[in-house]
Amino acid sequence: MSRLPVLNAYAQLLAEGYFESRVGAGTFIASSLPGRTKAQTTKYALTNAGKRPIARNAAALPPYERPSWAERLGPFQVGQPDLHKFPIEIWLKLVARYSRRMRVKALQYGDAMGLPHLREAIAAYVRTSRGVRCETEQIMIVSGAQQALDLATRVLLDAGAVAWVEEPGYWLVHRALQSAGCRAVPVPVDSDGLMVAAGIKLHRKARAAFVAPSHQYPLGVTMSATRRLELLDWAQRAGAWIIEDDYDSEYRFDGMPIASLQGLDRNARVIYIGTFSKIMFPSLRLGYIIIPADLVERFAATREVLDLCPPHITQAVMADFIREGHFARHIRRMRPIYAERRCVLVGELERELSDQLEIVGDEAGMHLATFLASKLNDREIAAKAAQQSLCLSALSSLYLGSASRRGFVLGFGNTKAKDIPQAVRHLRRLVETNSYVF
Repeated sequence: MSRLPVLNAYAQLLAEGYFESRVGAGTFIASSLPGRTKAQTTKYALTNAGKRPIARNAAALPPYERPSWAERLGPFQVGQPDLHKFPIEIWLKLVARYSRRMRVKALQYGDAMGLPHLREAIAAYVRTSRGVRCETEQIMIVSGAQQALDLATRVLLDAGAVAWVEEPGYWLVHRALQSAGCRAVPVPVDSDGLMVAAGIKLHRKARAAFVAPSHQYPLGVTMSATRRLELLDWAQRAGAWIIEDDYDSEYRFDGMPIASLQGLDRNARVIYIGTFSKIMFPSLRLGYIIIPADLVERFAATREVLDLCPPHITQAVMADFIREGHFARHIRRMRPIYAERRCVLVGELERELSDQLEIVGDEAGMHLATFLASKLNDREIAAKAAQQSLCLSALSSLYLGSASRRGFVLGFGNTKAKDIPQAVRHLRRLVETNSYVF
């Protein structure tokens, strides 16, 4: 055997910790072998987990809990469209077509604002469908609405700033503010949306308001035109920002759609957020944020720090999906399907649980809310339902402050109309067999 393989073997064993070299003495078997210390190292890491110093904002966040429905979706899952109805074959053809014509340029880093073709397609869509007033240059492509919320918080608010949030409201808005070191002030929501007068009493000089005026989560109410004007007036007087999450605006079943809050704004106080994930499929992770012109550069600079730019291929395929009419056709196709499911769900709830539940917020979107008539523990019922593959969201868990109502948020996007009666009967049995009182 030549000398070189032996030297290479020695070098490898030294690198892996099995040998140790002592100057002037030679090479020896290590006194503490890697295999013998592995269990001790693991134990040390476990016993010290959470005790090492990290940023206070990160430490204050609640523990991450893997969604119970991650493996298998059950009836009533909120925020979940019907994936079986998505035109996957068309999407795959567009992906394949773009992949065949893709050039080296598409493999490079992109613009932090996103692909121009997609931004142009979005601009045309929101102008006609949502009454948004914008230029293509004001649109930034993001990885879903959550990144847009995080970006808006980073750009607009300093640590310690106060922001209004809807009560009850979207829990990840609370987390975004918390992780930025900001303070969320819960402002009650009634049948007309965020109660602006109550917000002024609670904290007149808040720096921002986070709202979902089209279909508020979780109560499902649509903010009235009067309340929208009140909110815009407050923002102008206070020098505050409004972050509009145009959640579930595509599906409205009763009455005419109300134009976006951004479309009513004449003082550039509104940051508008939209997403494709709930219309198409959640793993798409593609959304957009429409920014006042004078803030575009600051948003781009901040976004560059986070992830440089959005993925090119997904953007290009989405642009083709919109421009060739597939996006609009998918919405038109799904609207009557979701309308039927909503109608069946409302009818079954009234038939089976009219004495236990009050239905609210069923005029739009892919979910509705219910109030429990009795003082049952909605969280206990939701936890038991999850064990039986029924995806209930407990209303009381969505309050930042003390919960004033208990109930459930029920999604119907992923539940076929024929399966709803059985799911409602399952819910009735859970409600009738639980008596957990606060």
